[in-house]
Amino acid sequence: MRPIRASSVAIERAAELLKQGGLVAFPTETVYGLGADAGNAGAVQRIFSAKGRPADHPLIVHLAYSHQLNDWAIDIPDAAFKLAQEFWPGPLAIILKKQAHVPQVVTGGQQTIGLRVPNHPVALYLLRLFGGGIAAPSANRFCRISPTCADHVEEELGDEVDMILDGGNCQVGVESTIIDLSGKRPVLIRPGHISREELQTALQMEVSFPDENKPGLRAPGLLAVHYAPVTPAIRCHSERLDEMLYELTSEGQSVGVLLYKSIFAETENLHVMQAPLKPEPYAQLLYAALRQLDHLNLDIIVVEQPPENEDWRAINDRLKKATIPR
Repeated sequence: MRPIRASSVAIERAAELLKQGGLVAFPTETVYGLGADAGNAGAVQRIFSAKGRPADHPLIVHLAYSHQLNDWAIDIPDAAFKLAQEFWPGPLAIILKKQAHVPQVVTGGQQTIGLRVPNHPVALYLLRLFGGGIAAPSANRFCRISPTCADHVEEELGDEVDMILDGGNCQVGVESTIIDLSGKRPVLIRPGHISREELQTALQMEVSFPDENKPGLRAPGLLAVHYAPVTPAIRCHSERLDEMLYELTSEGQSVGVLLYKSIFAETENLHVMQAPLKPEPYAQLLYAALRQLDHLNLDIIVVEQPPENEDWRAINDRLKKATIPR
């Protein structure tokens, strides 16, 4: 399925396809989503089939307006409305207790639901025309690199999708922040563009991290391996990078390296990509860079470890799941 420019006519057609139980890939500010009518269990099941996604892995439902929270969730705390007012439309998903009518296939069998209002003109126009909630994980094969342009969707899903709306490159480049408000205290489930500090400032209360020793909520992007290229990928700190690249290329391996601050010249066995030094442009580039290196039929991909501080938390979360340390 070739991508179609997201004109008003194309978006109107996409909304009709969703109402008919179809699958539509569409841009958001984070990554491209694979959307289906969240109220249609059969349509949502097509998402799982297309992606090869396990049935117990829940989806985020995208809405056009924050007032639609009441259509999908119950026992909504004041904190949810505060965050919606502060960050929606935007790259934040809020987990709440679900309404009884929400299909179990959407929530992976859980009694909670993830909701967000995306900040992309194409996504918002589509949602407003459609009128309901659109369940939409990233539009890629399960656990593989998320798509940040329409061509990535075509490459990943081909004819599994009924329409691919091309709205250009995604501006954020990594998946949304996820905060769980279904329990007694706010918990940051997945880091993203909106930081823990921003959430705490908006709520005027502490946002906790999940207890790793306590089984809990299942949510998108929490598996140990996710966002990963097919090519084996490792990450390496700057002080060891020279030694590692020399070792790998001396063994005759073809290596792709995504650099942060180091500088290396390309050789016959070394393909070099330079990443930005600041976290926001780095995030925009990350998935496209990994995908480009993955296309080169290399033996291994090496990612130079970027800074390990709060500003880089979301990026390091994705790298931790896409690579192994060395």
